[in-house]
Amino acid sequence: MTAVDDFTWQSWTGLGLAVAIALGIVIVVTGMLALGARIASRKWAGAYATFGPPRRRLRILLGLIGVWIAVALTLPEPDWRPAINQTFRILVILAAAWFITAIVRLMFDRVLRRYDITVDDNRVARRMQTQLLLVRRIVVVIVGLVAVAAALLSFPGAQAAGASLLASAGLASVIAGLAAQSTLSNVFAGMQLAFSDAIRIDDVVIVEEEFGRVEEITLTYVVVKLWDQRRMVLPSVYFTTTPFQNWTRQTSDLIGAIMLDLDWRLDVDAMRAKLDDILAGTPLWDGRVANVAVTDATGGRIEVRVLVSAADAPTLWDLRVLVREQIVAWVRSEAPEALPGQRVIGGGGSDAEVGAVEGADAADSASD
Repeated sequence: MTAVDDFTWQSWTGLGLAVAIALGIVIVVTGMLALGARIASRKWAGAYATFGPPRRRLRILLGLIGVWIAVALTLPEPDWRPAINQTFRILVILAAAWFITAIVRLMFDRVLRRYDITVDDNRVARRMQTQLLLVRRIVVVIVGLVAVAAALLSFPGAQAAGASLLASAGLASVIAGLAAQSTLSNVFAGMQLAFSDAIRIDDVVIVEEEFGRVEEITLTYVVVKLWDQRRMVLPSVYFTTTPFQNWTRQTSDLIGAIMLDLDWRLDVDAMRAKLDDILAGTPLWDGRVANVAVTDATGGRIEVRVLVSAADAPTLWDLRVLVREQIVAWVRSEAPEALPGQRVIGGGGSDAEVGAVEGADAADSASD
């Protein structure tokens, strides 16, 4: 009798050979799938890189299944099989859930690419991205919960324990609901925000007197990227219970005001002409609104409001700064009589004459 005749698969040698064969089959199968992805990438650019995360997770899943089958058929110790099978069963369930979440992310990412939020008119794209990202998170959470439940129910006797737990679920649900009231309210608030279109990804908002953009919306909190690169993390329920400003709710174009306190002798028509010259020389202005109006005249001065418009909030900020700087420079150099000053009524001259002297002195001091 030869060594070949003595060989049996129910041995440690047979186990090692079976595991090697199983892994070889897995390598061949995943290699064929990778080849198919490479061929597809010739027609659809980026297909191979897109399938990267699911492909790696599929290798792990198929490897676990192959090794499980090999061990179950060739393990020489029958007493070890229940524990080994249970271990592999849990690993396969978790690996399958991990693979499914990669497929879910891949599908949603393919859809998200259709909605570009970098374009000028991106309201629809921002709404769709917000809703799709939230739905993706919900699906991933559901897949994870189902995987954990399946892994727990795979233990012997877990079905009977589950029935006992369901029998007392009424009282437990009440206790859990009271304990997790704040968390659950944030979860429902997050879903409400996504599907009510109150805020969207990349919306410009004012929260807690801070200016920023909505960077991320999750089931329980919202991340706002502030103008100075800080992040403000707010619970989702904040946006359903507290008033806030959304500057891009319908459109991104905005109107901004520049307020100036000047002397009564200001030539308002000359300032309007100067504003037209400033706006004509900058691409920041969108051509919609350009207005100069005297909104108040009290305390020896007039309040002048300059209105301008721009395509979005950052552009409007830059435009307001530009207009303010150039209007101030124009007043100092070409209209010094409009500089604010204090009038003093004396016996030697009228208040207008004294005001003119003060305005000229103020211009000279400013230029020095």
